[in-house]
Amino acid sequence: MWNRLRSMWTIPDLRNKILFTLIMLLIFRVVAYVPVPGIDPASLNKIISTKGGSLNQLFGLIDVFSGGSLQNFGILAMGVYPYITASIVVQLLQPIIPKMEALSREGESGQNKLSQITRYITVPLALLQAFGQMALLVNVGAITNSQFNLFNGATAIPTLSTLATLTAGTMFLVWLGELITENGIGNGISLIIFANIMVKIPQTIGTALVSTSATGGSANTGGLVSLVFIIGLGLAMAYSMVMVYLAQRRVPVQYPTKRRMFSGVRTGQQTTYIPLQVNSAGMIPLIFASSILLLPTVLANYLAFSTKSTVRDWFNNARLWLDQSNWYYWVIYGGLVALFTFFYATVVWDQQNIADNLQKQGAFVPGIRPGEPTREHLKKILYRITFGGAVFLGIVSIAPALVSTNQANQVVSAASFLIVVGVVLDTVKQMEAQMVMRNYSGFLT
Repeated sequence: MWNRLRSMWTIPDLRNKILFTLIMLLIFRVVAYVPVPGIDPASLNKIISTKGGSLNQLFGLIDVFSGGSLQNFGILAMGVYPYITASIVVQLLQPIIPKMEALSREGESGQNKLSQITRYITVPLALLQAFGQMALLVNVGAITNSQFNLFNGATAIPTLSTLATLTAGTMFLVWLGELITENGIGNGISLIIFANIMVKIPQTIGTALVSTSATGGSANTGGLVSLVFIIGLGLAMAYSMVMVYLAQRRVPVQYPTKRRMFSGVRTGQQTTYIPLQVNSAGMIPLIFASSILLLPTVLANYLAFSTKSTVRDWFNNARLWLDQSNWYYWVIYGGLVALFTFFYATVVWDQQNIADNLQKQGAFVPGIRPGEPTREHLKKILYRITFGGAVFLGIVSIAPALVSTNQANQVVSAASFLIVVGVVLDTVKQMEAQMVMRNYSGFLT
């Protein structure tokens, strides 16, 4: 491994890509500590930490995408969450809007146009999230009306300034991510989220160690044993996620070939395969499921001062019923994760049109007729392997709740593991490709 790293470092352009990526991530972490003008981070963090329950669950989900910027209320407090939402919306709209579906089939030029549409959608989504996030903080008392009130002439300008600052912070992260993708190593947006998660690990471990040393004797020993058990569970989850992330079903496919020889042209067949992944949805089902379960909490806080007592009471009851302390919350959460895994895998599969592409190229699956029979055959295989991936993802999503004592971070734990595993594997694959492309032995082999 060290020889691979040393040989990789001796390639000038690859070394420059790595240094560029590290510099961009360093700039991102420095900017994350720039506070939003006019907001007191100390009082904000105090209110958030004392609220607990579903509200901390909401802020924990947002904070994992901002790398702790929400606690300090920096200009990057929203992270890249609006961009991720916009990306999911664009991907789900492609089978619905024919023009967008046509763009997805135009190769690199079509993908560039879809990326531009995603950026356009990110701006209004960031504005809406900034307004909703600030309004929620006002409702819970973390921010006063004198600091944020769009409908008051005295505070309208500072409010617009805050909204513009938060939106600009999100777009700045998107810009940094695209720079890393073009000039560095790996996917820039994924690396930014990865950096956000990694910077919180020392703080989490430190908090756990402090809590275990708060009491002496057997209680302290029991706390250390519990901490070691949680770390072991995390390593086991990471290992199983790597295995499932790399697991795939290879469906054999035969392509017709022609070879020109001295005696004439000879036709033949070349056999390859279609890799169908067991988990093709990644972390997206966890985001979908947690967002739906957090919706009653968000609406209940928005309607806290509503005169419609019936609507307010209904959402308050839903918020209490969907609290993390209830065992059925985790059953519903795991079921939604499995359901959305199937849904997202089906949507992505329909967008690829693999059966039609194989038929146009004259390729076929051995023993299966081209066209609709091939589509049905591949879809059955996809459903079978996705069932195993959905069950695994549902179990992993609720596993941290069985041992974790910090309920504010239980929902994001599984998503964080999936992000870290996916980003590391993707980055290693790109480094492997860079090494092989330059006639060196691979990074792993």
